[in-house]
Amino acid sequence: MDSIEIIGGERLDGEVIISGAKNAALPIMAAALLARGVTVLHRIPRLRDIHTMLRIFNHLGVRGEFIDEDTLEIDATTISACSAPYDLVRKMRASVLVLGPLLSRMGKVRVSIPGGCVIGPRPIDLHLKGLQGLSARVDIEHGYVNATGSPLVGGEIYLGGRYGSSVGATINLILASATARGTTTIIGAACEPEVVDLSEFLNRMGAKVTGMGSPRITVEGVDELYPVEYTIIPDRIEAGTYMLAGALTGGLITLRGARPDHLDSLVEVLRDVGINISREGELIMVQAVGDLQPVDIATLPYPGFPTDLQAQMMALLSTIPGISVIIEKVYPERFMHVPELNRLGARISLEGAAALIRGGHRLSGAPVMASDLRASAALILAGLVADGKTTVRRVYHLDRGYERMVEKLTALGAKIKRVEED
Repeated sequence: MDSIEIIGGERLDGEVIISGAKNAALPIMAAALLARGVTVLHRIPRLRDIHTMLRIFNHLGVRGEFIDEDTLEIDATTISACSAPYDLVRKMRASVLVLGPLLSRMGKVRVSIPGGCVIGPRPIDLHLKGLQGLSARVDIEHGYVNATGSPLVGGEIYLGGRYGSSVGATINLILASATARGTTTIIGAACEPEVVDLSEFLNRMGAKVTGMGSPRITVEGVDELYPVEYTIIPDRIEAGTYMLAGALTGGLITLRGARPDHLDSLVEVLRDVGINISREGELIMVQAVGDLQPVDIATLPYPGFPTDLQAQMMALLSTIPGISVIIEKVYPERFMHVPELNRLGARISLEGAAALIRGGHRLSGAPVMASDLRASAALILAGLVADGKTTVRRVYHLDRGYERMVEKLTALGAKIKRVEED
């Protein structure tokens, strides 16, 4: 199992190119199942989750392969199976996104329930509620969701959940309703840019989706969708992670290819901290200047501060003198990285869904264990400023969401390497 070693203390400077958004790529790949023919997708990151989805496609009898560095070709002319087995779904929760398109196209689907994960319970009840709202018959048996419905029929469906809107359920319902009879209205829909990107892709295919980016999305069903060529949006979480890396190390980081309008909440918080952020055309420049200030923030569904940047932001706040507070309102149990940051010398205490950060204490390198994808990034960022060597173990999580992170940080001046372990 590989680990990543970092020698801290290096200032990061230079330009980093932001990859395509994994959280847009996966649902758009699923949407390609709705069109008979060959779909071509550009700016697809080469990540473990992408390859897991391609393995699911192979199981379905759908051809999917990279034809160059970041261009993916998907041939869904025929689909020979309509099930996604546990051995594949357990490796990636986003596998459940094939539920909607397979039900829509095949009239039936059997998908393993993905189960929970380290950041807390993540049930798919809203996904199932949405499909039932389209007149699908849904049963759960032996750990699998079995759904049938031909034709699906549009309706008005409320998708609000305990912790706000559900991105996955919104996506699955949009996918299922694109070719349903009549009109579907989704109330309490997720507003994330990845939902907007999926909707724009579907409209390019011939769908009629309106209201994306708002809590009320309308989908007017069409008879057929057609394969197209499309370029997905850049990854706002990857962009935010490198912005925080620049803020931590006091360097000047230039982001190329990011979408500033997707980063408003992070930019506002970083400016409150004292980070200088400027734009020049398509470039975003980030630099820490002068003394930085502690802040209080709460994670929220988009356009609020992203839960996927909470751990990385905590790494930054651990280095800023004073007391900061982070309240996690999306996944209240998402604090597995706290003990590991404390191993590096941070002083963070938890009270329910709130983290109290007593910042400004010197971080020192140590062996740490990554619990999940974003925790991996946070520990690497902390290692960039810790004295001595930090070794981050279980970094296979990192491969799910960051394309060539070690290479990108090395190009910015970090002393970092990936090490094979027995």
